[in-house]
Amino acid sequence: MRDRGIDALRALAIAGVVCGHWLVTALVADSGTIRVTSPLKHLPELAPASWLFQTMALFFLVGGMVAARSTTPLRVRLLRLVRPLPALAGVWAVVVVVLLACGADPGTVAALAKLVWAPLWFLPVYAALTAATPLVARLHPGWPVAVVAAVDVARFVFGAPGWIGWINVGAAWLVPFCVGLSWRRFDGRMLLLAGAVATGVLITAGGYPASMVGVPGAALSNQSPPTLAAVTFGLAQAGAALLLLGPLRGLMRRPALWGVVAAVNLAAMSVYVWHQTALVVVTALVLPAGPLAGLHTVPGDLGWVAARLAWLPLFALALVAGGRLRNLLCKGVGR
Repeated sequence: MRDRGIDALRALAIAGVVCGHWLVTALVADSGTIRVTSPLKHLPELAPASWLFQTMALFFLVGGMVAARSTTPLRVRLLRLVRPLPALAGVWAVVVVVLLACGADPGTVAALAKLVWAPLWFLPVYAALTAATPLVARLHPGWPVAVVAAVDVARFVFGAPGWIGWINVGAAWLVPFCVGLSWRRFDGRMLLLAGAVATGVLITAGGYPASMVGVPGAALSNQSPPTLAAVTFGLAQAGAALLLLGPLRGLMRRPALWGVVAAVNLAAMSVYVWHQTALVVVTALVLPAGPLAGLHTVPGDLGWVAARLAWLPLFALALVAGGRLRNLLCKGVGR
């Protein structure tokens, strides 16, 4: 039997990631080129906003919850993860060739392709943890936390080479995954309190960035690779999610709300894979109208943020329209 509260958490996670990417991604049109920047680079005081939209830990928490009770064969679950990728690869192969053939700046083409493909690091990590479920089912999350802490000490105290930080890609996201595998053993209030306090100490006294997403040009990122601050923040987020689980189950008794959550869950991977393409499409289609605030301009003030918020519904519409178009094409091919 499905746990509708868990499905609601997954929907919140995908909404947070998509809206977060749409808000922190600025494509600036300048002299025939497009460069990628972020409002967090120009408006660092907005860093706390990243705490609302960095919901990646929720994905792994829910992944652990589902893996602990799933009877679906592993092969089927992994196929669901990668199913949208061939279409994305085909579309962007054509886009890149066409843009270069039309004389587009190679740097612009590379920036757009990176924007679309960079978020997909999530898929192999999530797949690996899902496959490793039998091995880590009884692992206490304190052990991967210790690994992340040791790696950070090696990097920031003893000057270890930067590549060692990438060990944390597996260890950091194993933490919320392990919490999800045995979530009934954990007190949501304690996780929230401990994670929030630890994150606050690491940011204010430990020198970690306040932003929980990467900022172009920053000397240190909490995400690339993940840091101890990202892990403690994820634990706080996991605690909040566990506290919300009961109320969400109650809300999911409302047919309208459950219908929205069910639709998001059915299309979760497609939404994740295609959401940055929707942003690029909207940005490109209206570019001939001239540089527009919140879409093609430098994100240097709160006016840009207000304008970007107004563009979000159009990004969402493009994402939905693209999904329907792909479905129609697939049906046509199937015939």
